[in-house]
Amino acid sequence: MMIEEARVLRDAFGTFMTGVTVVTTYDGAGKPLGFTANSFSSVSLDPPLLLVSIAKSSQNFAAFSAAGGFAINVLSEAQKAVSNTFARPVADRFATVGWANGPFGSPVLAEVSAWFDCSMHQTVDAGDHAILIGRVEAFEASQSPGLGYYRGSYFTPARTGVAVATGPDVVISAVIEAAGEVLLVDDGAGGLTLPTARVGPAGAQAALSDLIGALGVQASPGFIYAVYEDVGRRHQHIAFLCPAAPGTPRRGGFVELTPAGVEDVTDPAMRRMLERLADESRVGSYGIYFGNQDQGRVEPIGERKQT
Repeated sequence: MMIEEARVLRDAFGTFMTGVTVVTTYDGAGKPLGFTANSFSSVSLDPPLLLVSIAKSSQNFAAFSAAGGFAINVLSEAQKAVSNTFARPVADRFATVGWANGPFGSPVLAEVSAWFDCSMHQTVDAGDHAILIGRVEAFEASQSPGLGYYRGSYFTPARTGVAVATGPDVVISAVIEAAGEVLLVDDGAGGLTLPTARVGPAGAQAALSDLIGALGVQASPGFIYAVYEDVGRRHQHIAFLCPAAPGTPRRGGFVELTPAGVEDVTDPAMRRMLERLADESRVGSYGIYFGNQDQGRVEPIGERKQT
């Protein structure tokens, strides 16, 4: 991937990851299919991967899980009707919308804020859902503001203003792990915490790279390990598991990745996450947590390759 193309894709991931989307593909008979999803997540920039999930109870589950690819269409602020159409049982969801085949072949909707046409990289069994991981083969972003959905209602920049239109604040944390230890920093109140940063216009991946750079450690931006809403602090939290080489950071220090080692982490959600990581590291099988700071679910993603 060219450097400029990678930068644009990174910015697109960061800008649209909380927008309302319609995920599309074809069934075995060549019929276009689609469903509405209120979020998708960036997994990797190299290779460029993203993920969505689909319920196994969905009538489209078999077709999507067997498909060679799918497209994610990020709806524009004028497309609430499109969102509703693809969220309800409709005989032909594509009859009232403009669409065409994307460069890789999945249906791409007209007048959207952005689309990502993906090949199927991997499907992951996740309880009553499956996670579809797509490799971005082609994408396009327009100047049309995106349609958001937050806490039960749609919002758009025109109606709500910039501060609300961007949705909840997004905070990332770096779970930097090296040789059975994890990097913790002073939380300013006598305890410890994971290194964190707020996500700016450049997106989550850029914020993560800047955070790792500021810590002065040899770490690789890793996969998403937890996504949860911190209701009390009114932000969305994304934790990335980042393998690192042992060394001396500019801030904080490494502690043993055990329940005793992380007992001074004052944020209960972070402490539980690190205790889970300690357990998963022993068996080499990992999962992604989805929920809020108090409760949620862990969807297994299998064994992690050692780096």
